[in-house]
Amino acid sequence: MSTPPATTPSRRTVLGGLGAAAVTTPGVLGSGPEASAAASSPAPAAAAGTRRTADPVTYRDKQIHIDGEPALVMGGEIHYFRLKRGDWQSRLDKAKAAGLNAIATYIPWMWHETPDGRIDVTGRTRPERDLGAFLDLCIENGFDAVVRPGPFTMAELKGEGVPERVRREHPEINPKGWHGADATTPAVDYLAPAFLEEARRWYDAVMPVIARRLRADGRPGVIACQLDNEIGMLDWVSNTPALTDHVLRDFRGWLERTYGDGLTGRYPFAGGSDGAFDKGVREPADGYSAALMHDLGTFMRGRFARYVDALREAAEENGVRGIPFLINIHGTGGDRGTNFPIGISQLMETYAGKPGLISGADFYLGDLTFRNVTDLYLVNSFMDATNDADQPVTALEFDAGHADYGNDLDNQSGAEAADLKTRLCLAQGAKMINYYLFAGGFNPKLDEPAGDGNDRIGSTGERHGFAAPVDPEGRPGFSYPSLVRTGRAVRANAAVLAPMRAEYDDLALGFVPDHYLTEYHPDTDAVRAVLSDVEPVRGFGPRGALSRGMLLGGYRYRSVDLQAGDLDPARTPVLGLATGEYLDTVVQRRLVRYLRAGGKLLLSGLLPGKDMSGRPSTELRDALGLTPGKTLTDANRFSLSVTAHGWAAPRAEIRVPKAQLCTASRGSGADIVLRELSTGQGCGFDIPVGAGRAVVVTNAYRCDLGFWTAALRRLGAEPRFTHDAKLPGVFLLTTADGDGGRLLHAFNISSGYGQEVTAAERGKPLFGGERLHLPGRGAAMLPLGVRAGGLRIAYATAEISEIADGRVAFRALGDEAVVAVDGPARCTGAKVSVEGGRTLLRVGRREFTVHRG
Repeated sequence: MSTPPATTPSRRTVLGGLGAAAVTTPGVLGSGPEASAAASSPAPAAAAGTRRTADPVTYRDKQIHIDGEPALVMGGEIHYFRLKRGDWQSRLDKAKAAGLNAIATYIPWMWHETPDGRIDVTGRTRPERDLGAFLDLCIENGFDAVVRPGPFTMAELKGEGVPERVRREHPEINPKGWHGADATTPAVDYLAPAFLEEARRWYDAVMPVIARRLRADGRPGVIACQLDNEIGMLDWVSNTPALTDHVLRDFRGWLERTYGDGLTGRYPFAGGSDGAFDKGVREPADGYSAALMHDLGTFMRGRFARYVDALREAAEENGVRGIPFLINIHGTGGDRGTNFPIGISQLMETYAGKPGLISGADFYLGDLTFRNVTDLYLVNSFMDATNDADQPVTALEFDAGHADYGNDLDNQSGAEAADLKTRLCLAQGAKMINYYLFAGGFNPKLDEPAGDGNDRIGSTGERHGFAAPVDPEGRPGFSYPSLVRTGRAVRANAAVLAPMRAEYDDLALGFVPDHYLTEYHPDTDAVRAVLSDVEPVRGFGPRGALSRGMLLGGYRYRSVDLQAGDLDPARTPVLGLATGEYLDTVVQRRLVRYLRAGGKLLLSGLLPGKDMSGRPSTELRDALGLTPGKTLTDANRFSLSVTAHGWAAPRAEIRVPKAQLCTASRGSGADIVLRELSTGQGCGFDIPVGAGRAVVVTNAYRCDLGFWTAALRRLGAEPRFTHDAKLPGVFLLTTADGDGGRLLHAFNISSGYGQEVTAAERGKPLFGGERLHLPGRGAAMLPLGVRAGGLRIAYATAEISEIADGRVAFRALGDEAVVAVDGPARCTGAKVSVEGGRTLLRVGRREFTVHRG
């Protein structure tokens, strides 16, 4: 971590070995002679700084490789600092029983720093501070480790894991928000020189302990290191940008470099003194406030990236190399993920396309239902849209408990919640999942009373992790049995899943990161206009109908970052996009070029007419030949209604909450497919544009699967895999390896309504035409052409439950299952037939084993 000269904090002794990789950096505390003392536990892995011929953990082609082989990391979060040292083993035993292969943990700075300012990572002051001992115990039990050493850790720790001393001794790092108000959270200016120095001192203490335990020579060890946690989240949720004097000087320089001579036309205070500049930013006027919201968010992206670069430098200089660094993205709330892309927008420059960095999701969604299934789908899909061709999808905080987070018996998710969400992540190519929180614990007392009411390290009282699968006392909770079943099912299929990639139809959903640059929003009319426009439609579409209609309509769709570059119609034949009136001019031009080159666009929302700063921008609607008129809303005594025409008909007239009435220009060739009932004016159009075509829906049409699939088929998008379910809620996804093997991931998210379905690929029945039993809130991973245990499984209507040499065990979805194996195979009690060298085994048991030969 590079630290500019700054106010020097008092010098402090660090307890914890620096290892062979320790370096002396001028101006950085903790890296000189006083940073000494060895860790108490032996180092099982190579010494810090040792050069290896190959990195033990890498990633490529959307896969994680450990010791050169594709791997699926299934972890559980255990907070060693919230447990007595003697209880560590029992929690690891429960993780092992759940089929997990990794343990993740926060490493809180505020826990390891003692009142005298020294840092204890050896257990000198408390045995539970012996970080090396905990990591060693994980390794001895065969677990890999994912470490999360902050500086911020959150985890319901006071000060969000940063010692209160740091803020007290360096008041200049504490943010000021709009109108100079103090921050309402313990956020800091990440790049304040004093904070970087303090954070470097912490890393100099903790990273060598980690470095000596990196995975090496085929032995378990640390396989990934998260840098900070939920960066930018505190500022976002409190709407308090860190407008310190230091940040404002940096922001002014960025604006001058970005806009040059045009800056004074954008901001009236741009040419004035620093005082005038600071006042203009902290107390924005309505006229430029929308531009400020956009610019401030864009600027902060770069600052967060610089912060991560500094943390990575400090970690690597302390010997943590050869493993990926992780960025934890935040953004769910109230069992919804519609705001999650704000976190992606904030942090994408910290990881996107950067070697050695992987992003991960942090989500709490409760039950997976019709309402939020596309929330999780787009959490994964939008993250992947900002990843490069190698970076895999991961989930670093996956809610695995029963959701009674307040221990108040006022909430509970279903037993199948974690299972469904796990399976959806895997179907979308996730290669690392960390169940958070796997085991609860207790908030110990602070070393010295703080007079804050309870004098504990955490904010949840004495107990923490009430809703975890393993409760604070170590007892299995509500969700533990179901999580064990999920963990074992995933582990049984891990060797099959690890080398696979998600497959997609010729359809993508557009992601516009700048639609989510709304985390810092001054309270002005101009900003409220932007928020009221983009928030109801961005990403998902009005009422969520576009994204949900695509998924439940049978499409395996990916997402594409529309700000990353031009679209190639050969790569993305059909694009769905949800937008309001605000859409960046560059993106509009990109869409026009895409259409004219032969691309097909399904646009849902409103016709764009402004850029993100609120300035006129009409290039897309001009190319479509549409002119917007009135926007009507459904209100008391006015039932706003829409009728269907052309290929959208016959369809019943429906009420809608909002409709933008538009007129098509003469000669545009536009056909009206939706009309507002009282005026007869169009609010849905089918328009040829150059070599391409657009279907434009400017009303909040409901999630009518028939309508949305008809629109997509009009544009040439056909789902490769289909089913004949009688009720909505069933959808099929697939992952495939490079050897012709595939898993069909079948989902039924309806509550309690089991369905019998036949699946088909391009109209040809799969599984020999056998019916698949999908219980309500159930899912299955079914093999197609998969090689396992020395057999090639042509298909099976049962899920693999174990793979061994010469045999594969299965668990049936219903009372009977059929397994087809290429070549000879046998199964006790099965009805056997042979067709063209393929052995068909019909088994009337829930669990059975198929043997080769």
